[in-house]
Amino acid sequence: MTACLFAIPLGAQESGIPVGSAAPGATLENLDGKAAELSQYLGKLPVVMEFWATWCPNCKELEPAMLAVQKKFAGKVQFVGVAVSVNESPELVRRYVEKHGLAGVQFYDRKGTAIDAYDVPATSFVVVINKAGKVVYTGLGGSQDLEAAIRKAL
Repeated sequence: MTACLFAIPLGAQESGIPVGSAAPGATLENLDGKAAELSQYLGKLPVVMEFWATWCPNCKELEPAMLAVQKKFAGKVQFVGVAVSVNESPELVRRYVEKHGLAGVQFYDRKGTAIDAYDVPATSFVVVINKAGKVVYTGLGGSQDLEAAIRKAL
């Protein structure tokens, strides 16, 4: 795994997979430890993908905005959480998701395959993908305008 996973303050589109790129698939695990393929969610609805961790302060700061857009765009946008494996376990992630009411599908990136595929610079990295499978937004940090990012994909 080559990505730095420390939460650092950066703005939109300064790092990570380039906007305009085709969104890659990656083999991950669901929170039950079974293999799952990220590509099954691409090319249907727009996708909002967050690379996050339970210990990430920027992720916690972003969480209210994420919960708000999950509610507002339910059924119109697929939300995908990719929990990094640094100081995490699937069980810890599952408990956090349940306690905090995070919507969408949640994955655990034990081997860093999605982190590498999306060139993730840090936790709290958000990638928005349109239904054609193209990246239309990337951002990092706890104060992203998620609604504006989603509108780019609709």
